[in-house]
Amino acid sequence: MKRSFLLVAAAGLALAACGPAQLVVTAEVDVQDPNTGESVNRPLSDLEIQLLPFDRDAIFDSLATVFATPEPEIPQDLMDARAEIAAAQERWRNLENRWNTLRDTLQTLTEAMEPLSRGEAQYRLLFNEFNDLEGEYATLERQMEAAFNEFDSLQKANIEYEQQIRVQRRNWADEAFAEVGEVWTAKMRAIGLPAAADTTDASGVATFAVPAGDYWVHARLEEVFDELYWNVPVTVVKGEPVTLNLSRANAQVRPNL
Repeated sequence: MKRSFLLVAAAGLALAACGPAQLVVTAEVDVQDPNTGESVNRPLSDLEIQLLPFDRDAIFDSLATVFATPEPEIPQDLMDARAEIAAAQERWRNLENRWNTLRDTLQTLTEAMEPLSRGEAQYRLLFNEFNDLEGEYATLERQMEAAFNEFDSLQKANIEYEQQIRVQRRNWADEAFAEVGEVWTAKMRAIGLPAAADTTDASGVATFAVPAGDYWVHARLEEVFDELYWNVPVTVVKGEPVTLNLSRANAQVRPNL
C-alpha cells in the first residue's frame, strides 16, 4: 500500500549550534535499453527524496495494527493476471527490438546497394542477404502485432478489477492513517531533529544539510507493474559528507496498487 503524506515541519526544531552536517543521496536504477535490449544504469532525476529522523514504516505499521480492520490484501488472481500481462509485454518488446534491428539492417543494405550495378558480385551478395532478411522481417512484424494484441487484450481485461482493488486499499489507508500527520509532528518534536525533502538533479543527486544524527532516507519510483520503495537508515555525522546510494540493490519491490 502506498503511504503518502504531506511533509510537515515541526515548529521549534533548530539546527544544532555547531552547524549542519551534510548527506549526499545518489539515485540510479538499471533499465533495459530499448534499442539493444541490454541493461544500463540510469540516474534518477526529479526523484523526491525525504529525509526523516524516524522510521516511517514503524509508524504506519503501528497505526495499521490498532485500526479496526486489516488492510485489504491484493488477491492472488490479480497478481497472477499482472504476471501474465508482464510476460506478454516482455514477449512483445523482445519481438519489437528484433524487428527494429532488422529494419535498420535492411535500410543499411538498401543504402549499400544503391551505388552498385546489379551485375556486380557485391550487389548480388547484398541482394540475397536483403531477401533472406526481408522474409524474416515480415514474419517478425506479424508476430510482433500478434504479441501486442495479446498484451493489450490482457491489460484491458484486467483494468476494472485492478482499479476496484486499488480504490479499496486507498480508502482503507485514508481512514487508517488519518492521524499520521499529528503523529509525525509529535515524533519530530520528541526527537529534536528536523525532516527535509528535496528532488534529485539531472545527475540523480540530492544534498541535505541537517544536524548530525540518525535518519531514514525515503523515496519511491513507480514502474509499470511495481514500485521501487526505499526506506534506508543512515547516520549523518560531522566532517566529510556522508553518501548514500539508492538503487535496486537496497530497494523493496512492491506492487503499485
